[in-house]
Amino acid sequence: MASGIFNSTYYGKDYRAGAALLRARRPYLFKNAVTGFSLFAFTIAVYSYTIRAVGQEEFSDVKVPDAPAQKLPEQK
Repeated sequence: MASGIFNSTYYGKDYRAGAALLRARRPYLFKNAVTGFSLFAFTIAVYSYTIRAVGQEEFSDVKVPDAPAQKLPEQK
């Protein structure tokens, strides 16, 4: 007895998409492609903005000591 994917009319015996599945997906192809491209572009824009914003930090307000502090000898 065939079960699972073989009961569907959308897939053939070789697990490839059939004509009915391709017809069902066709109306959404353009919208999905535009949505995918938009998400990709937004991700790249956020990444590049973050790299640019962090790269401009100069750390000029951070005081760096000239030499390490010397320990004072202990007195007894």
